[in-house]
Amino acid sequence: MAKTVTSVGPYQQIVFDKDGDGPAGQARALAALARQGCTDLVVFTHGWNNTPSSATGLFDRFLAPFPRVAGKAARLGYAGVVWPSMMFSDEPVPDYAAVARVVPERAAVVARLAELAGAEPADEAAFTEFAGLLRELAGVADRPDPASGPGTGGIGSGVEAPGFLVGDPRTVYAMFADAHDAAAGTGAGAASDPGAAELFGGDPVKRLWRGAKEALRQATYYTMKRRAGVVGEHGLGPLLGELARLAPGLRVHLTGHSFGGRLVAYALRGLPEGMRTVKSVTLLQGAFSHYAFTDRVPYGKARPGSLPGLQARIDGPLVACHSAHDTALGIFYPLASRVARDDDSLLGDDRRWWAVGHDGVQAVPGTAAVPLAAALRDGLPASGCVNVDAAAVVSEHSDICHEELARVVARAGRFA
Repeated sequence: MAKTVTSVGPYQQIVFDKDGDGPAGQARALAALARQGCTDLVVFTHGWNNTPSSATGLFDRFLAPFPRVAGKAARLGYAGVVWPSMMFSDEPVPDYAAVARVVPERAAVVARLAELAGAEPADEAAFTEFAGLLRELAGVADRPDPASGPGTGGIGSGVEAPGFLVGDPRTVYAMFADAHDAAAGTGAGAASDPGAAELFGGDPVKRLWRGAKEALRQATYYTMKRRAGVVGEHGLGPLLGELARLAPGLRVHLTGHSFGGRLVAYALRGLPEGMRTVKSVTLLQGAFSHYAFTDRVPYGKARPGSLPGLQARIDGPLVACHSAHDTALGIFYPLASRVARDDDSLLGDDRRWWAVGHDGVQAVPGTAAVPLAAALRDGLPASGCVNVDAAAVVSEHSDICHEELARVVARAGRFA
């Protein structure tokens, strides 16, 4: 049984499955809030959580300050979006049970992956099998589509496939092991220190399996990233369109954490043309590309981001809160975002693969950069993309339950 949100009200829970489908009547339930006198609806979406209970607990904590920060002219209603996601842990050992819970249709694949990772066999066939199982887990083909252009990562089925899932397994796993050691502060020089070599796995086979386990974490990450976009575009976007038809005067404010940020961003793609009831979008440590909204990605062949110009569908600002203290986005996000077949190494400071929660929206002309203190004191621009450096309060990826961030949402939505 999911926990109940008790810190705010009136409150409605929105539920979607992995395809963006939800129970009938959700739009009508939200529209009823307007009939109760609500002028503004704050919609909050979780990121890496693996149970409805943990997601609802996050809603309870994050939304608690809103009655204090809202102005007297606004009467707030609240909604939490629950979708089947999972924790993206920084721990080196994957949580196989959590993986199986969010992809139950591939439980047998997860069980075999766990068996191989536990045994750590040295033969080539085991690494090849492990790589094939990762592709099956992520739902991608065995080969990248030759017709796909550089940087698209497409495959024949039309599903985007990152290079680490289609590259040579031993090469990819060695690269992941290097990156993991660098993140742990060992670097390439650890091999010359016998104590460090023992601590971090001097055995070359164990080292490859450490990289393979990191690849599994990244494959589950990739699966959840893709799912967030599907739920946003095909679930939340159309739901908000129906809500606008039923309650056209209700002002909607979308807020998402981590992959929830990707979900609410992709909801913009699913909005009906001309709909203007979404008055603000606030991304909290968003786990998707900082180039998503650009008309031209500033590297490689000329191409747009995944959501070019969609910030214009907001009748207000798109606010990206970011923090340099977020190592999940500063280190682990780029591991899964780089295209291994195009790069010699997964290491290095290459901003192509940074997330919006790491340094904000990039390559969008006119984007404003506002320190957190200034945003709270002076407010935010009325439209366009706005980057807010939240490092003063956000100490790591999940550290978002702060009154200061609630006040940013209120400033963005003009109900402070």
